[in-house]
Amino acid sequence: MASAEFTVNNKVHTVTKISSFIANYGRDLRMRGNIRKKGKVEKATEFVERMKKVYKKTRVALKKVQEDMKRQADRGRKKSKDWKKGDKVLLSTKDLVFKERLMRKLVDQYIGPYIIEEVISTNVVKL
Repeated sequence: MASAEFTVNNKVHTVTKISSFIANYGRDLRMRGNIRKKGKVEKATEFVERMKKVYKKTRVALKKVQEDMKRQADRGRKKSKDWKKGDKVLLSTKDLVFKERLMRKLVDQYIGPYIIEEVISTNVVKL
């Protein structure tokens, strides 16, 4: 039985005040082997070593996938300009909603210039 499964089944729940194993089978859940026995338990040592290898392989695989995803995402990105307070900028109307129903082709692509009041992050400024 896996240790996570053992932990879940042996946990005393706050509502019932008994473990789920006792509720289902009417007896306590027992671990195999003597836990008070001094010395190393070979099966546990083998399990730990196997899990360390799995962890290392998984970590390497996830790191590689993370780098691949970042490289793929960065392909379409442009380097943003460093904005400063007081710079003048034009605002794109692409995602703006106007109260008057103007035809899209009659609206200017950019409006402004506006003065930057505050730089919040590299891609966000307060006009």
